[in-house]
Amino acid sequence: MKVLDLQCSHQHTFEGWFGSEADFQDQSERGLIKCPLCGDASVSKRLSAPHLNLGGVEGASENIPSVGALEPELQRAWMAMARRVLASTEDVGDNFAEEARKIHYGEAAERGIRGQASRAQMRALLDEGVSVLPLLLPESLRDKLQ
Repeated sequence: MKVLDLQCSHQHTFEGWFGSEADFQDQSERGLIKCPLCGDASVSKRLSAPHLNLGGVEGASENIPSVGALEPELQRAWMAMARRVLASTEDVGDNFAEEARKIHYGEAAERGIRGQASRAQMRALLDEGVSVLPLLLPESLRDKLQ
């Protein structure tokens, strides 16, 4: 099994597991490898080195993560938050602005919703005092992750 550090064109990093280098190349050429955060299929390998467990190194602080170590944690936190939003809201699709108004004015049951709205629709909602938050959810969450 070959574990590769990968990166999409938007600089999101993630890990991929492949049977061989040929498997990676084949899947990459067919556009099967996509960023789990944004769904971008323009993925490349990052330089990586094998992890060597050499025991404790004197003077090394194990409690301070490097910048590179924080990025995967932030990505995991973002994906967890996105999953919570999807699990706790109703997708109203293109009817977002209309449904948000109905909820705001008491014409529909109060609940969490998500959907699509144009910038003009969002501005109009905000001008009316409707609380809305633009949130870009990873496209990869629309389908089940393996």
